[in-house]
Amino acid sequence: MRWLPFQLNPDIPAGGMPRRDYIERKFGPGGMNKYERIAAIGKEVGIDFAFDKIQVQPNTVDAHRLLHYADVQSRQDETAEALFHAYFTEGENLADRNTLADIGARAGLDREAVAEYLASDAGRELVQTADIKARSAGIEGVPFFIFNRKVGVSGAQEPETLLQAILQSIQDEPAAAP
Repeated sequence: MRWLPFQLNPDIPAGGMPRRDYIERKFGPGGMNKYERIAAIGKEVGIDFAFDKIQVQPNTVDAHRLLHYADVQSRQDETAEALFHAYFTEGENLADRNTLADIGARAGLDREAVAEYLASDAGRELVQTADIKARSAGIEGVPFFIFNRKVGVSGAQEPETLLQAILQSIQDEPAAAP
């Protein structure tokens, strides 16, 4: 499994923007109420979403750069989980490079190496190109799953739907050699 770059809000400034402003612009006054249902569903599966703690709606280029760096270090899954936890349950600012370096360290990466990487432009063009490529392929949101580079499934789906997509993606594949 690999996490590929896709920004939900590519037009947000590099430093992010106030979450309340973002929500009101997107959903109108009272837009924060839309997250009550998601929080309730999260509780049912053991995720304590704390949307009220999120103060900054981030531009996620640097978070995606962190995921790319983590992939090279074979820590991408751990880093993705640490990013999700930091943002959705702790309300941490994913537009802040020091915060991202701390998150990388929690995922088992060398904090100083992550900070140095994020201070450079390394991986920026790769992330932006991959994001454009995803949009050009018709991807408009997340989650979006691509199985075996053949079958795409958009949105949160039931396990059976994902299993069918996996099976479809391996259909007509040559059998592995014994």
